[in-house]
Amino acid sequence: MSPAAERVPDSAPPLAITMGDPSGVGPEIIALAMENEALRRRCMVIGNHKRLAVGARKAGSPTRYRPISDIERAGSLEPDVPLLEVADVPTGLPFGRLNPAAGEAAYQCLIHSIDLAIEGKVSGIVTTPLNKESLHQAGHPYPGHTEILAERTGARDYVMMLAAGSMRALHVTTHIPVSQISRNISLERVLRVTHLGNDALIKMGIARPRLAVAGLNPHAGEGGIFGDEETNILIPAVRTAAEEGLDIVGPIPPDVVFLRMHRGHYDAVITMYHDQGHIPLKLLGFESGVNVTLGLPIIRTSVDHGTAFDIAGKGLADPSSLIEAIRLAARLTGRDIT
Repeated sequence: MSPAAERVPDSAPPLAITMGDPSGVGPEIIALAMENEALRRRCMVIGNHKRLAVGARKAGSPTRYRPISDIERAGSLEPDVPLLEVADVPTGLPFGRLNPAAGEAAYQCLIHSIDLAIEGKVSGIVTTPLNKESLHQAGHPYPGHTEILAERTGARDYVMMLAAGSMRALHVTTHIPVSQISRNISLERVLRVTHLGNDALIKMGIARPRLAVAGLNPHAGEGGIFGDEETNILIPAVRTAAEEGLDIVGPIPPDVVFLRMHRGHYDAVITMYHDQGHIPLKLLGFESGVNVTLGLPIIRTSVDHGTAFDIAGKGLADPSSLIEAIRLAARLTGRDIT
């Protein structure tokens, strides 16, 4: 990289990228993503300077970080990446292994980024992966990022959207056992997910989103033969949403609705549970998948993969999902990265 040069900073606050679990691929994919000048000048990183520098070396990346104390200076450090030092990481922490110190570091980075977003000091946050077991070992028994975000921001009703290219899945339920899915689906919840998804797609530049609702049961219930959730909940929800002005159809059998979206008939599918949406989108767009949390008072996107302990620290990590997550977060702020 060339020597650091002052430039005119962007008028909007930067996007904050969290380091994630320092034993995972987070430090590597951040370094690789920050090689892109357009992304770099819109972002700052929250984490541990030494660990992020190690990650850059492991990835073979020339990315350099410069610690800051004043976020308003984040836009003036080009080509270095502004870094807010937050987490303690033990020297020599091994990559690819569970460690409570790593879980604590990931937690502190996330909490700090959420608070900055609530205060308006950053325009949104982009999270790299944490490891749930390490998080639990550190004394934070959350299922994942989303639940921490909801608790910290006071959000009561949030929605996971998985996006991969032109395909998007909105989840009515997420991290619950399969045995509890049916009892957690209601007309009100389906409508909430539908409206949040419709609003998000409009912010993403789709003027009139085309939505489809996936059935819960095989053949979308087959008129009640294979279950009554479609008859009692999903059909009334679709009818109500259509009366409210949304472009929506369904319920459509889950074994065909994603193919239709893939062929361009829909912009998003309302799915009933975690794997119903995750499996097809990860199959068709694993490298470019992005996780978005809707219903929060802040903007949050994330990579759609885990800490990848099997390749962490080996220079094999792919930053594609993080790059797409940064671009989508910028789009949701109303300021695309070109």
